[in-house]
Formats: sequence, C-alpha cells, structure tokens
Amino acid sequence: MPYKRLRWWFHLLVIGAYPVVVGVVGWQRGRFQGPALRHEPYGLMAVCGLELLIFGIVFGLAWLASRASRQSLLLPWRGGFWVIPLSLCYSIALRLAVALAAAAVAMMLLVSRLVSMQSLQHFVLANRPDVQALVDVSALRQNALYFWLTVTLVSFVVAGLREELWRSGFLAGMRALWPRRFGSRQGQLGAVALGAVVFGLGHLAQGPVAVFPTALLGFGLGAIMVLHRSIWPAVLAHGLFDATTFVVLALLPGLADQMPHLR
Repeated sequence: MPYKRLRWWFHLLVIGAYPVVVGVVGWQRGRFQGPALRHEPYGLMAVCGLELLIFGIVFGLAWLASRASRQSLLLPWRGGFWVIPLSLCYSIALRLAVALAAAAVAMMLLVSRLVSMQSLQHFVLANRPDVQALVDVSALRQNALYFWLTVTLVSFVVAGLREELWRSGFLAGMRALWPRRFGSRQGQLGAVALGAVVFGLGHLAQGPVAVFPTALLGFGLGAIMVLHRSIWPAVLAHGLFDATTFVVLALLPGLADQMPHLR
C-alpha cells in the first residue's frame, strides 16, 4: 500500500472512530455523573474546553497524517454576507425536514399495520431521547450565564464548528481514498450518508430514538457542505438549530421530554 494512501487510512480511521467513542463515553458518563454539560457555568465551560481539546488532538493527529488542504477540508468562506441569512433558512428547513421525516416514518408504520398506535407511542415514550443526559434543563432556565453559554459556546463552537470539522475531515478521507466513487457531487452525498450513520450512532447517549433524527440532521448538514463547498453554512445552520432548541427548552417547561435532538 502506498505511503500516502496509508496516511489517509489513518486519517479516516481516527476521524471515523471519534463520534462513536464519544457517544459510548457520554452514555457511560451520563449513567453515573448526570448531564454531560454539568450543572453550573464553570463546570460547563470546563467540559466544553475538555471536549474541544480532545477533538483538537484527534483532528490534529488525523491532519498530521494526511496533511489535508484547506480546500479538501472545505474551510474557505464562500458566498460573502449571504451565508448568514442562508444559514438561518437552512436551520429552519432542517428542523422541518426532521419533523416531517419522523412523522412520515410513523405514518408508514401505522398504515402498513406493522405496529399499532398504542405500541408506537409506548416505544417512543420508553426510548425517548434523554435530554437530561446532555444538559441541565433547570439550570438552563434559572441561570442566565449557563443559558447564554449553551446558546453561544455550546451551540456554535462545541456543536456547530466541532461537528462540521469532523464531517469535513470524514469527507476528505473518503474522497482521498476512493476518488472515483466519492469524488463527484453525487458520490460525496453517498459519503455524507455514511457519515450521517456514524454521526447518529455518536448520539446514543440521548437514547435510541435520537439516532434517526440526528443521522438525518447530519445528512442535511453534510449536503449543505457539499453544495456550497464550504463548512461555514453548515456550521451556522447547526449552531442556530441547537441555539433555538436551547431557547425553547428554557421557555417551555416540560418540553425536554419531547425533544428529538439537541446536538
């Protein structure tokens, strides 16, 4: 195997393993230590700093192996000012798409009589996403600093930037190793779909029902990156998606039990 190809294999394996390992660790931590984002602002900042540090090390190791270019990682800002309002529209569209897809799957199951309404409701309630494993909802409502940190730092940096950098690294590895299959726009969408599955599995800490909407969200964000050849519309759309979720959780008591996705 040529040395350059071996380096890209290392890049892809390191990048690909990251969300699954983080999901398993988050699930174990949530069982014994409470919400991943802690209960107070300073604890939240410490957790965010640790997560960014770990991701930086992983991403740095992958980059040192492959030496991926800015273009291959989709880092250039394209579109000028219009990226910002466009990202807001994408955020709204993604939320609608996730809701409609979930409703469509439920309707298909009911129409085909594979499940009854009662059994479907029981399954969703029994396996609904555990929001409390991620964020302290009471602190979100009662502590202003905790609230603003989740709306800004968590939403746009820990979630938006970190996860889209992960996705760009995954796509770069797929394109480099299999250029004929994943070099075209259609091929890259196929790589996005594979990455979305990994992305969904990385959210098992929120419960099995969270895997489908997060995978769907991951596919939408990856498609935005491929369409614009830049991570930034997806970063902003992801950040706005999560920020509005946190705002709704803070304003509407009791909604945490029904939220399909946070990060």
